[in-house]
Amino acid sequence: MARVALVTGGSRGIGEAISKALQAAGYTVAATYAGNDEAAAKFTEETGIKTYKWNVADYDSSVAGIAKVEEDLGPVDVVVANAGITRDAPFHKMTKDQWQQVIDTNLTGVFNTVHPVWPGMRERKFGRVIVISSINGQKGQFAQVNYAATKAGDLGIVKSLAQEGARAGITANAICPGYIATEMVMAVPEKVRESIIGQIPAGRLGEPEEIARCVVFLASEDAGFINGSTISANGAQFFA
Repeated sequence: MARVALVTGGSRGIGEAISKALQAAGYTVAATYAGNDEAAAKFTEETGIKTYKWNVADYDSSVAGIAKVEEDLGPVDVVVANAGITRDAPFHKMTKDQWQQVIDTNLTGVFNTVHPVWPGMRERKFGRVIVISSINGQKGQFAQVNYAATKAGDLGIVKSLAQEGARAGITANAICPGYIATEMVMAVPEKVRESIIGQIPAGRLGEPEEIARCVVFLASEDAGFINGSTISANGAQFFA
């Protein structure tokens, strides 16, 4: 029986590539989304991957959503905490709401996603927790105090969960993408995009599929001794 993988924010961007790659690797995939019903329906139609709508920032919604996934597909063995938002502003202009929204989704959202499945993973003596962090959680970024704080916090979650889960056959690892050719990045003005690429020694943006391949490896049986680690996938732009 195929293992069940849950990918939050799994119907668009990097999450979409992760969902497709896990499906191709033989997993039964559930992808969550927060609000774009049209995009989610199109994604399911094209891939056959079931989508589930809930806000990862809300614990009760996450518990109910995950219960529905497990009812439909079976126990969740692999969690990819990918859902995230930005609310960028220089710190002196950042509002409390901009801070809190990002904290609630990018940091608390990881807790809300992993916590409900953790007991089952411990009971079954197997689990894979993969958190999509960011290069900006490693090095910081102008006008992203909120975002960088959450992505750095995600690394702390992974290192702690790795220690708690190791004896139960659970691994927890993070991936820190650099600048990836998603819709959001490709939508910025060409001059800005060229400036970004100029800072990447590889001379190009990453592809979502390159992040997805990292996820597939970390989710596999072969990665059982890799725990509490961070994969930096950034074209040599930054070394942690």
